[in-house]
Amino acid sequence: MEAATVNGRCAPGFEGVRSAFEENFREHREVGAAVTVILDGEPVVDLWGGRADAAGSRAWERDTLVNVYSTAKGMTALCAHLLVDRGELDLDAPVAHYWPEFAQAGKEAIPVRWLLSHRAGMLAPREPLAEGRAYDWEYVCDALAATPPWWEPGTAQGYHAITFGYLVGEVVRRITGQSLGSFLRSEITGPLDAAVFIGTPAGEHPRCADMVGQLSPRQLGARFPDLPEAPVGAIADHPRAAVTLALTYIPTGDVNSAAYRTAEIPSGNAHATARGLAAVYAALVGGGLVGPATLEAMRRSQSRPDEPDLTLGALTPEGTAAAFRWGLGYMLNDRGQAGPNRRAFGHGGAGGSYAFADPENGLAYAYVMNRFGGGTSGEDPRSRALVAAVYTALAAVRGRP
Repeated sequence: MEAATVNGRCAPGFEGVRSAFEENFREHREVGAAVTVILDGEPVVDLWGGRADAAGSRAWERDTLVNVYSTAKGMTALCAHLLVDRGELDLDAPVAHYWPEFAQAGKEAIPVRWLLSHRAGMLAPREPLAEGRAYDWEYVCDALAATPPWWEPGTAQGYHAITFGYLVGEVVRRITGQSLGSFLRSEITGPLDAAVFIGTPAGEHPRCADMVGQLSPRQLGARFPDLPEAPVGAIADHPRAAVTLALTYIPTGDVNSAAYRTAEIPSGNAHATARGLAAVYAALVGGGLVGPATLEAMRRSQSRPDEPDLTLGALTPEGTAAAFRWGLGYMLNDRGQAGPNRRAFGHGGAGGSYAFADPENGLAYAYVMNRFGGGTSGEDPRSRALVAAVYTALAAVRGRP
């Protein structure tokens, strides 16, 4: 394979991150990617390289955007926390206080907190939606408002892979009068000049890289041949029932299409540069977005000790529900995917993208790519290698073992 061209810079002491980035192209079949690290408000790593499409006809440029799947959830959650910080949103108030139609089918008392921590039992509508319906915001929200929870709210946690963005996004819309993507641009990414979009304008589409090798529902079924067929009657019907509900009941269509890129699916279709994502997390670390109390609350565990996640646990080959801790819209760092500081927090996306904040070290990190790899919570070996190199360099430049 022809060696990929890597562009950008690393500050003195961070050269090992460049080596790890280059190694990903040689050893992990990277197609195109970028990684940015901001330390104490200054970029110390800003690299990009490879190709923006499967054919290799377009180079990955400094401003290339790419779909980051669920890494978008970190941006969506931040919109809610900005409203909390301003006193406009109470996480312990019922969702129905802001969204009256939500008070149907036993959901009258569900607090906003449970939307952010995947405890609401709202994995999907009761029946799978038709192809293309994911792009109709009001239709999806009306369907969710009418849906009974799949388990008693608050008693269990299960990753709301697609519905998270509609549920949190509709609360934001009811408070602000703006769609989630518009609020994100007007209040956060626009003022920061950060290239992160949920609902990417058509004029930005030429900058978008194509995803390569992403899983379709059919391929998901091939990976997990015991996946139950829709419609699922109840969570208890099958060990992988939550996966079917969470990943297939709201089909999002071709992720390389103009319709997908333009739509707002705040759980999973942000298009971003690594530089843009890192800039948002750096502003969070630096205190420029929310106050200290809100920042601390964002990363406080909402899970019981050793509590399994009904969706993510069922995605293991064995189908066992492994323990997983959620903050308020963020993945916590129990597995060290965000380095040695267990108080770091962020969100990963299907295929391998990952972004996080490490407030104690004044560090923000983002990695994006277009070859669909493994995992959704920062455990992809490409990101793992980059994070390890970042913290090795950080220890050296700060003179710590």
